[in-house]
Amino acid sequence: MTIRIAIDSTCDLPLEVTAQLGIGVVPCCINIGERSYLDGVDLARQEFYQRLPTYNPTPKTAAPGVQVFLETYQKLIADGATEILSIHLASSLSAVLNVARIAAEEVTDARVRVFDSRSLSLGAGFLAEAAVEAAARGAALAEIETLLQERVTRTHAMALVDTLEYLHRGGRISRLELGLGALLQIKPVLQIYDGEILAEKTRTAKGARERLRQLLGAMGAVERWAILHTHCPERADELRQLVQPLFADQPPRYTVEVTPVLGAHFGPGMVGLAYVAAKSNR
Repeated sequence: MTIRIAIDSTCDLPLEVTAQLGIGVVPCCINIGERSYLDGVDLARQEFYQRLPTYNPTPKTAAPGVQVFLETYQKLIADGATEILSIHLASSLSAVLNVARIAAEEVTDARVRVFDSRSLSLGAGFLAEAAVEAAARGAALAEIETLLQERVTRTHAMALVDTLEYLHRGGRISRLELGLGALLQIKPVLQIYDGEILAEKTRTAKGARERLRQLLGAMGAVERWAILHTHCPERADELRQLVQPLFADQPPRYTVEVTPVLGAHFGPGMVGLAYVAAKSNR
C-alpha cells in the first residue's frame, strides 16, 4: 500500500515543501469581480495583496469544485498512490471539506479518506507534514488518522488583525461592531482552536501583541511553529522577535504570506502564528 497526502491551498505549505513531500494540492477559488481565479495557479499573492484595498466589490472566496479534487486525486493515483488522506481547512469555517468528501466517494481506483484539520493555514499544513512523516515510517492509514486526531488537540493558530473592515465585509462582524471597533481602536486577537474562532478585544496594536505574547507564554514548549502574515514582512519580523524568546533557540519552521483565500477575510497587515504544542503541555 502506498499512502499519499492531499491538501487544499489554504494549508499554506510552501510549494517547494509540497513538491519535496509529494503532497497533492487542491487550489481553492477566489472571485474578484466577474472573474474567478484558482489560488496559487493564476493568482499571485503579492499582486492580490497590493490591490486588495482597491477591490470593489470585495473578493469572494469559494470551495473548489468536485472535478478539481478529482484531478488532484488522479494525479496522486497515477504516481502510485493506493490510499490517499485528504486533509483540509476546518469544516466549521468552509465548505471545502464537504466537497472533498463528495469527490472521495467518486474515486474507485484508490481508497480516499478525508480528514478535518479543525484548523487553518499552517495549523492544517503541520498536520499534513506529520501525516507524510508517519506514512514514511510505514504507518497504516487508520494509524495516521489516529495520530492526527491527537495532534489536532495540540494545534493552535493565532492572528492579530490590523482592521475589522475585512471581517465586516466577509460577514464576520456587524456594521455596529465595525463602528465601535473603529471608535475604540479595537485590535482583536483571534485564536483558532479545534474548529472554533475566539476573539479577544484589545484597545491598541501594542496591547494585542502583548496579549498574544501572554497567551503563548502560558502554552509552554512547542514542537514546531511558524509566522503568518498578509503582505507585511516587516511586522512579521517584529512578531518573530517578540515571541522568539518564548521558544528558546527553536526558530520558526516557516514564515509565510498566507493565501489570498484567507487574506481576503483578514485584510492586509495581519500577523499571526501557527504552532503545535509539545505533548507535555496538554
